[in-house]
This record gives sequence, structure tokens and C-alpha cells, in this order.
Amino acid sequence: MNCPHTAAAPADRGAGTVVIDPMVQDLDGETARLRDAGVLARIDLLGVPAWTVTRHAEARQLLLDPRLVKDIDAWGLWQSGVVTRAWPLIGMIDAGRSMFTVDGAEHRRLRTKTSQALTPRRLEAIRPEIEKFTQELLDALDAAQGDDGVVDLKAVFAQPLPMRVVGMLMGVDESQHAMLTRQYKAFFSMLTPQDERLALLAELDVFYTDLVREKTARPTDDLTSALILAEEGGEPLTEEEVVGNLKAMVAAGHETTIGLVLNAVRALLSHPDQLRMVLAGEVGWDAVIEETLRWDTPTTHLLMRFATEDITVGDEVIREGEGLVVSYRAIGRDTEQHGAGADAFDITRPTRNRHMTFGHGPHICPGAALSRVEAGIALPALFTRFPGLRLAVPDEEITKLPVMTQNDMTAFPVLLG
Repeated sequence: MNCPHTAAAPADRGAGTVVIDPMVQDLDGETARLRDAGVLARIDLLGVPAWTVTRHAEARQLLLDPRLVKDIDAWGLWQSGVVTRAWPLIGMIDAGRSMFTVDGAEHRRLRTKTSQALTPRRLEAIRPEIEKFTQELLDALDAAQGDDGVVDLKAVFAQPLPMRVVGMLMGVDESQHAMLTRQYKAFFSMLTPQDERLALLAELDVFYTDLVREKTARPTDDLTSALILAEEGGEPLTEEEVVGNLKAMVAAGHETTIGLVLNAVRALLSHPDQLRMVLAGEVGWDAVIEETLRWDTPTTHLLMRFATEDITVGDEVIREGEGLVVSYRAIGRDTEQHGAGADAFDITRPTRNRHMTFGHGPHICPGAALSRVEAGIALPALFTRFPGLRLAVPDEEITKLPVMTQNDMTAFPVLLG
């Protein structure tokens, strides 16, 4: 099918349809348009129609609804051949068998060992390693300043930190981190031709298959080995299932934290009165993290669930076979949940913890606690080391990556002070 990439500004197409801009030129405007379109909004994803939910209460219900499934074979457009693997977003839906693509008992079977590996006790055990990585990257940040004092906070600090952490957890050698970062960046980018994107997926399959076979022969104390050895209900995970889990978990495990750290820094630098409150100890860093997660979500649109029968939501009906996207950024700014000032960043907001940025129900993000721990270490360490940190360019010059699902920046140039 013809799914053109366009740099044109997003516009409504058809009655009430909001076109999701692949170039992410006006994320605030798009979020407002989605909310104005109603609880359920009709959207266009690179030429493919779908629904999205934009309100907290209804999203909560739909994320628990067993009539909405992850199985792509329930999607009418896929069954009919209207959507094929030529569609640039297909790799985010049809990504192999993993806990992210199945439901029910199979989902529980694939997810259990991952959840066991990311318990609060395990996260506390790896805290010293995260603190060590953080200090090493702060040193690198200091050393990377150019002659003008400018350094890219994303490239030197926010991006490598979560990749180091997830790499450590999965048993991926640090020499492979830069390669994985490049691969995932190209996979998510709307500027990557689809044939190259499909080739990247094949290369990642080979990489993770080799890793799984190596860990099968010589298991170590890491999550990859734990998944290989898992026998939930007496049935071990297949090689394909372990590979699928790893491929998706590394993507989610570092992309989300990059967005969380950068969005928090950006929010604080553009709200200096609130930064002063945090540095003075009047408000905790946990409040910064939760308000950032609500206000400027790391994930903008989560693809996709499919209706196995008609589902009525208010005055609209998701018909059997139709797809539903969860627009977490619009949900985070729901005025019915967070009040008339939902569009404002406010770390003293009483509802800041009452968001669903990491999902809800059976498919809630298994790495949510890890992302919070990483941000809870990285943010105070960054501002303690560089209390005079400030943007090196006007805030409006910060651009978004052309990614339709993650809320990520092209670069984040700062002066360390």
C-alpha cells in the first residue's frame, strides 16, 4: 500500500479524523486536537485508519477489556491484505512472539520470569551499578564540552545510561551497546525506508538469536539466562519467545528512560521556580518524575489492540476487527482526571501520581519500576554535579525525532555552568 512519508503539517482528514504527523512538528497541537476530537478519536497512521482513546477513565476500562487483544490476526485490515509488511509501523505490531504480542495465559507465561527478575529487591541490588554508570557518564559529560561549552545531554548522558543498565540486565556486552542504539534509532525513525527497517529487524533477530544460543550453552546471572531456564508451568520458553521478549524489552527498556530523563530536565529548566523548590529539598525528585511522566509522556501513541467484537465507548463503537491506539500523552493531560490546569507542569499537583503512562492491566510495562529507579538516580546526580545546568539554545529550537510512538528529541544541547 502507499504510505507516503510527509513533512507537511498535520491536518484533519475526513470528518473528525486526526492525521498523526510522522515528523512530529507540533506535538502539543496534535495532543490538543486529539483531546478535542473526543473520548475516542479517529486517527490516520500513515494512511491506515484506527481509533485512539484520549481520556483517562475510558482508557483504564479499555486496557482491562478482554475483547481487545494484541493478536494481529484479529485486525481486519491485516486479514484483508490492506495492511502488509510494507506499512512502516508494522514492525511495532507484528514483532514476533513475545509477552508484548499475546494475551491471557500465554501472556502470563511469557511475562512471569521477566517480572520476577525486576522485583524491588533485584532493583535495589543493582542500584550501586546504576549509580556507578551515572557517575562515569557525568565525568564523560564534563569532558565532552566543546570550546563553546556546549554538550549534547542526550548523546553523552541520557541515551547511554539506560542502554548500559538494560545491557547489564540482559547480559549484552558493552561493546554492542552503540550498535544496538543505532539499530533501534533507525527502526523507530520515520525517515528509514521500509526495506531497510525490515532488514534491521532481521539483523536484530540474528543478534538476539546468537545471544540466546550463547547463554543457553553458558548461562550467567542475567535476565537472558533466566528466560532461557524459565519453566513456567513445566514448559520452557522457546528460542523464538526468548528472542521476542529480549528484542522488545531492550527497545522499551532504554527508549522510555531516555524520554523520561530528558523531558524532566527540559521541564525543570523551563520552570526555574520549580527547579529551585526541588534543589532546596521542598519537593522530592519522585514528584518531578511522576509529573513528567504525566505531563510529557515518554510514549505518545502505543500501537495497537484489536477488537474481537463490537465495543461501545460513549457515543462511538469500535467495530470488530478495528484497531485501537492508546494515546498516553493526551490521556496524561485529561482535564477530567487532572483538573483545568492539566496542560501545565506542576510538581505540586495532587494528582501527579494518578497517571497511566506505563499502561494499566495485564500489559502494564514490566520495566516501569526500573525506569523510575534510573531517573531517580540520574536526575539528582546531574543537578548536584552541575547546579548551573541550562539550555544552550532557546527551548523552541529543541526538535523532536520523527518517531510516531516515542516522545524523543533529536538532541539536547546544554551548558553545564
